[in-house]
This record gives sequence, structure tokens and C-alpha cells, in this order.
Amino acid sequence: MKITSSREVYKCSLFRVTEDRAVDAKTGFKIKRSIVRHPGSAVMMAVDDHRRILLVRQYRLPAGHYMWELPAGRLDPGEKPLQAAKRELIEETGYRAKRWTKLASFFVSPGFVDERMTIYLAENLTAGIATPMDDERIETRWFSESEVEKMIDSGKLEDAKSIVGFYRWQSRK
Repeated sequence: MKITSSREVYKCSLFRVTEDRAVDAKTGFKIKRSIVRHPGSAVMMAVDDHRRILLVRQYRLPAGHYMWELPAGRLDPGEKPLQAAKRELIEETGYRAKRWTKLASFFVSPGFVDERMTIYLAENLTAGIATPMDDERIETRWFSESEVEKMIDSGKLEDAKSIVGFYRWQSRK
């Protein structure tokens, strides 16, 4: 497919939206889509020496309720996913990690969003002071592996990045 036109129709500090048209040169098949353009995000699967998982709880306006999830954040301009993961872990939880391992990288919803999430396992943790953004109210708590699994099974943990991160981490055993 070849992009034949792209027009920005909305822009804010978190993302922008374009209306794009594309055509398949061989068949002439045409596509028109509105696409949410997002710089990508980093997700942290912070695990301590007791194999407990650090989750954050915050109100998610699109979901309409508080959610437990893995810490995560958007990539700043020019930032690589691992750099963002290290920065976001400190900002949201105060923790720093000495060992980082990439667990997964995936498109969130490629039908209309170009955001790629990259999940990192963060180990050998040192506690510190969180510095969340002004519009964030974040609660942190450690959960056992079985508690997280029960939360997923019962629908209490319903965030896709957290579910992917948890099962990718479990598959490493």
C-alpha cells in the first residue's frame, strides 16, 4: 500500500489524528482511515526479589473508573522506549531498577492507532520518591503472582498491557 494523502485533523499534547488515503498499486484497492498518531509508550513489569509485582492504581477517564495496571508512560520526543521506561518508573513509583529486560513490543490497536507499546521487566529495584505529573494521582502496591492472576481471571485487572506483561513474564520461568 502507498499513502496517497495524509491530512492532520486534530492535535493535542498526547497525540494527533490524521485522515489518510492509501492505494495498492497492483490492484487499485483504496483505503481511507482516520488514524490516531501516538509516539509510543513504555511499560514496566517491576518485580522484586520475592517475585511480587508492582501495580499502580489511577483513575482512567476513558474507562470511567480506577484501574490497577503496570506503570507505563508515553515516549517523549527523541526518547527510546527503554529511556522512557526508566524515567516513567521513577516518576510513577519512585523505584529504580538495575536490570532491564525487554518482554514484548506490540501495536495497541492497529486498526486505528499507530501506538507501539514496549514492555520491560525491571528487576533489582531500589526504592525512592515518586514524582508524578500534576494531573496524576497514583497509588502503588505490591501484589503476589497469584493475586495478579486472580485479578485477571476475575476481571479486576482488565488492562491489556498489564495482562500481556504479566503473561510474558510468567512464560520466562
